Amino acid sequence: MMRTISGSVLYVAVGLLGPVTALTGQERTEPAISVKAIVGGSVVDVESGRVIHNAVVVIEGDRFSAVGPASTTPVPDGASVIRADGMWLVPGLMNMHVHFGLVLPGQAGAELANETEAELALRMAAAARASLWAGVTTVRLTGERGHVDLALKRAIDRGEVQGPRIFSAGEAIQVTGGHGSSVGEIANDGPYEFRKAVRREIRAGASWIKIAISGGIATPGGDISAAYMTPDELSAVTETAHRLGVKVTAHSGSPAATRDAVAAGIDCIEHGYFLTPEVLRLMKEAGTWFVPTILVSQPATRPFFERIGSPPWYLARVEAVGKRHWDALRTAIDEGVRIALGTDQLPHEPNDGTIATVREAEYYVDAGMTPLQALQSATIAPATMLGVGEELGTIAPGKLADLVAVEADPTQDISALRTIRLVVKGGEVVRNDRAH
Repeated sequence: MMRTISGSVLYVAVGLLGPVTALTGQERTEPAISVKAIVGGSVVDVESGRVIHNAVVVIEGDRFSAVGPASTTPVPDGASVIRADGMWLVPGLMNMHVHFGLVLPGQAGAELANETEAELALRMAAAARASLWAGVTTVRLTGERGHVDLALKRAIDRGEVQGPRIFSAGEAIQVTGGHGSSVGEIANDGPYEFRKAVRREIRAGASWIKIAISGGIATPGGDISAAYMTPDELSAVTETAHRLGVKVTAHSGSPAATRDAVAAGIDCIEHGYFLTPEVLRLMKEAGTWFVPTILVSQPATRPFFERIGSPPWYLARVEAVGKRHWDALRTAIDEGVRIALGTDQLPHEPNDGTIATVREAEYYVDAGMTPLQALQSATIAPATMLGVGEELGTIAPGKLADLVAVEADPTQDISALRTIRLVVKGGEVVRNDRAH
């Protein structure tokens, strides 16, 4: 029997306790499914905000099998017990704008100028492992080089590399002279070239398509709010991808480009530096998702840019978008646009005393979300956007067992996410600070 998540195949063994005859003719017995019980913590229902205090969470294999109060939820005989007294259990965090192979202008980027694909793969694998250890159990990669991301995803799915679940857009697609086209990505012009590019990425294994429809901070020169793709090019991308069951997201800082993309049926907009109330209302009406990556343009991120040796022109572009980007985020929250958390920094990147993923969520609260809404933006909202809400995003029986434990209630103070002490992905305990 097989279960699939957006192209990822998860094999569920049947008859695990029965004899299996190997090629040698000898009989062997498969080990029983491992059973774990996390006890004593408070489980947060991220859909409703309700909390189960003194809860028992039973995990069989890679899935939750029971969740409830200790008074009515027994711990199975023989289960491995994990104490979570005084902790709050929430679903594994999800980050929807990640580049594990991130290269930005500046000294750090220059040091990677001659990086081979083998070196890139090792760097990305290390980033994946660090992200998972930090509590991010699912990511969406929004443009990587050489399809190394897709190889990394397969290695993680096979259990050869430790990292979060990956949904990936493969290589980003852009026009000649557009954002990203100056650093080696393949450029395209006209609807036929874009159709071919979409098919190429899907054939390689991409579960999303990422297009760049406006200027960007990291591309020197040019107007960040300029609209680079024509309506017929946008329609060619969305129609081709949707025919094959794949969603499309767009790097955009441009109201005009975003308006055209929404009209073409785009599924998601990244960044949205200069989005206007009018365009955000169009996104709301169309059900278009927004991944703000507000982190990249706000003052608290300045030490990150200084640490990687960002050049003056880059810092000037960051500062030029900060106020408008913040206004766009606040308006999107006020208008009720569907928001999923994404950082455009490595999920575990140190940022303002915490990690990038948590700091992004804190910004959402500062901009008008409730703590519960911010928590939803990092859990159930991304799962819904990815189309895997039946498998991920909440702690519930039958779902894949991804969770983190923190020291306080994040529905009251989102900064509780700064205190992650336990990380579980697919039933595997990745990190347990209390075990040491």
